[in-house]
Amino acid sequence: MSFIKSIATFGGFTMVSRVTGFLRDMLIANFLGAGNVSDAFLVSFKLPNLFRSLFAEGAFSSAFVPLFSSQLVSSGKQKSIEFASRAISLLCCILLVFVIIFELGMPYVVRFLAPGFASDASKMLLTTELCRITFPFLLFISIVSFQAGILNSLDKFAAPAATPIILNLGIITSGILSIMFLDMPVYGLSWGITISGLIEIIWLKYFLNKEDVKITPKLSLISITKDPEIRTLFKRIAPGIVGAGIYQINMVVDTILVSLVSSGAVSWLYYANRLQQLPLGVIGAAISVALLPLLSKKLKAGELQEASQTQDKAVIYGLLMSLPATVIFICLSDSLIQLLFEHGKFNSSDTTATSLALKAYAVGLPCYVMVKALMPNFFARGDTKTPVKYSFVVFLTNLGLNLILMKPFGHIGIAIATSLSAFVSLYQYIHGLKKLGFWSISTELKSTIKNIFLCTLILAITLYITNLIINIYIPSTSIVALIIKLSLIGIIGLATFLISAKITKVLDITQIINTFIKRRKNRC
Repeated sequence: MSFIKSIATFGGFTMVSRVTGFLRDMLIANFLGAGNVSDAFLVSFKLPNLFRSLFAEGAFSSAFVPLFSSQLVSSGKQKSIEFASRAISLLCCILLVFVIIFELGMPYVVRFLAPGFASDASKMLLTTELCRITFPFLLFISIVSFQAGILNSLDKFAAPAATPIILNLGIITSGILSIMFLDMPVYGLSWGITISGLIEIIWLKYFLNKEDVKITPKLSLISITKDPEIRTLFKRIAPGIVGAGIYQINMVVDTILVSLVSSGAVSWLYYANRLQQLPLGVIGAAISVALLPLLSKKLKAGELQEASQTQDKAVIYGLLMSLPATVIFICLSDSLIQLLFEHGKFNSSDTTATSLALKAYAVGLPCYVMVKALMPNFFARGDTKTPVKYSFVVFLTNLGLNLILMKPFGHIGIAIATSLSAFVSLYQYIHGLKKLGFWSISTELKSTIKNIFLCTLILAITLYITNLIINIYIPSTSIVALIIKLSLIGIIGLATFLISAKITKVLDITQIINTFIKRRKNRC
């Protein structure tokens, strides 16, 4: 499967998952609003997802996929499956103990994660109860991430990319049922998270069976720990926990500090971050997931020039999609938040607070996407230590900026700190890859990047002027008016960007259209 097709496959399913995710968040915002109950639920949702990003999708995938891909090339499918069986057996044992410890100590975990809740005993109790319901999701989603790593290494991206859709639909279903039958629907929403994790495991097991991949649990854990391949895997996992999960670590720092700001601040940052996660998840994650096994195989085969060209493509694709997304969020944040979340208990003041946070987050979005595109270059070479060093610097930067900016600017200052930290992170990756001789920005790539920025500037001017004009004739007084307004602006903005990209030769629109027509003919 080609690199662009892999990105399109993963990104397409991720886009569907983001749409269902917004439906999920709209339901949560409508019934929980942005207050104590909403804050408690969102902390309980963030807790297992933090460790999922660190252990499962971050450190484990970054260490496991290159080793598994290399074994596929050098030792064949059966040997790589045996290695995978040993790895998941040990990982599940470790995570099971980890989950039990956290369940027992959850009140202390909540006090650490949301210290601002300590002044409200009922809010602390509710958050603790919800966290105990949702935390087993960590074990289930780690198994899912492991299954996805195998399928991705076999060039199967669709089924793994669809797993978040299952989670979103599970929460939506449980939310609707709990609203109908429970006095406190927030408990039903929490159970929906954990149950969805089990369903995802069954989903991916079906597709592994189709690929004739049978994962057999190994009970001899002591002998597994002596396996040199497993030792290599876990040596890479340890530093990768920090290296691959710095974004989530910064989000936790944000949660801890924003809990001290005011009631509702946790929710404002969450909903702003959810919108930012759309391009970051669709673009950044798709590029990262598709790039890692591809780079690993090319480097293993000694195809260094091809690997460098693939990295260039990842950067171009990332900027082409993340820079326009940044402009859209800055220019249209109020309308987007109003359309998606201003219903039920989520009021206009919540929209304003969330919109300001989204604008602050959006500034750093392209940097985070670029980091997602550059980080696999280290992991594909088995280098998990360098990203750890970079992450430590970013963590300290984010923490320092948070402490400086949160007092004068509240929750907006915390979002600004996250974006500024992203610039520091990107600089480190570009400088580090060049210094180590892994990759550098070529003259041709620099020219392409300049043209992408030019197209984005034209888009920004167009959106700003169009928004001013349309607001005169279509005031945002209803959902229908908002949809019409955003649709018109979107069509004009898309046409402007595509024409600019065609003129500057950033995109070959004709080739894309011909490819689409050719695929349609082949299907027919």
